[in-house]
Amino acid sequence: MNHQGVELKWLLFGMFLGSIGNSFVWPLTTIYIHDQLHESLTVSGIVLLFYSGANVVGSYISGMLFDRANPRKLMIGGTLLATIVMTIMIFFNGWPIYGILLTVIGFFNGWIITMVNSFATRSGRDGRYVFNMLYFANNLGMVIGTTIVGPLYQYADGNVSPMFLITTILYTMFSLVVIFFFKDSQQTVAKTEDVEDEEENKTVNIKMPQANLWINWIFFIALVVIWTMYEQWASNLSVFMTDQGISMTKYSLLWTLNGILIVVFQLGITWLNRWVNRPYAQVFIGMFTIGFSFVLLLYAHSYSWFVAAMVVLTIGEATALPTMPAIVNSLSPVAVKGKYQGILNAFSSLGKAIGPLFGGLMIEATSYHILFIICAISIFVMEIIVVFVIKIKRAKAVEY
Repeated sequence: MNHQGVELKWLLFGMFLGSIGNSFVWPLTTIYIHDQLHESLTVSGIVLLFYSGANVVGSYISGMLFDRANPRKLMIGGTLLATIVMTIMIFFNGWPIYGILLTVIGFFNGWIITMVNSFATRSGRDGRYVFNMLYFANNLGMVIGTTIVGPLYQYADGNVSPMFLITTILYTMFSLVVIFFFKDSQQTVAKTEDVEDEEENKTVNIKMPQANLWINWIFFIALVVIWTMYEQWASNLSVFMTDQGISMTKYSLLWTLNGILIVVFQLGITWLNRWVNRPYAQVFIGMFTIGFSFVLLLYAHSYSWFVAAMVVLTIGEATALPTMPAIVNSLSPVAVKGKYQGILNAFSSLGKAIGPLFGGLMIEATSYHILFIICAISIFVMEIIVVFVIKIKRAKAVEY
């Protein structure tokens, strides 16, 4: 039981349910807007920009409030309101209401994910283990969701209502988990009643070592770059593949493969971390392989090449992306852990917001191949900067 009265298994189960629900929404957005609602790639990019922009706002606000208010009540409010919006989308999913409601969902998804990550910072367990397990749960849910969503979308002949019905059911279950199993501990109640003002002042006035700030912020910036480029896989690549005669089912199977491999890699990394403590090396390796996946896409003219590129992408994703929030957690004082997890999720969401629009504009102005080259170079250059900053500042950093 952690300091907020939530057992890790319920955090993982909640993340698992939310992941399945989200995997019924995000893989379809670009292809649905482009093929069923007959809007351009740029328009679908703008919709995803607003979705992830709202995600940024939700992440930042919930991260700030986590350190100052009652986390359980904030979590209950977020899951219930997300469930209500998903219910509305069962019946209203035409243009432009789809884009509007998806933006609202983006806000609550950012809110919920930051809350779960913030609860995780107070689990009392090793941060790398906790964030690896959260990433494991997230991707296990994605394996199940993406395996179903492609065939279901084709069977429904482009109708997204069945997907939102399933998502509503899953979010209802998530809300029930939060209501019944996310408890306020005695410590939390006492703090809220007796020292609320003192704790708020401490949160506002806490000062981190400059080295910690440098490393945290270079990670935040790196996450913007990584997710901007990664989003090409989740959005514009679906159109690129279907234009080459590869079915939507095969595209969704790539994400099934991604999820299965992440589950396997996460178990391996969690086991390896018992003996090897090299989190920064994991970030370096992960960033390089994510960038290299775009090099492989330059040669992708058959489905096997896309599979190979996805395997390489997944190695990088499983290695770097859960490790970065764990490092940020270790470099953040207890009183502001929620704040910095909120900023981290906000910057990740900013990259996700920019990605589809950036890709759509680049494709329409140049080509997919030029886009892939820019993605690879951007990640490689960002990695050089990350390595440089960490080499200079790591010795002066303080861990909490």
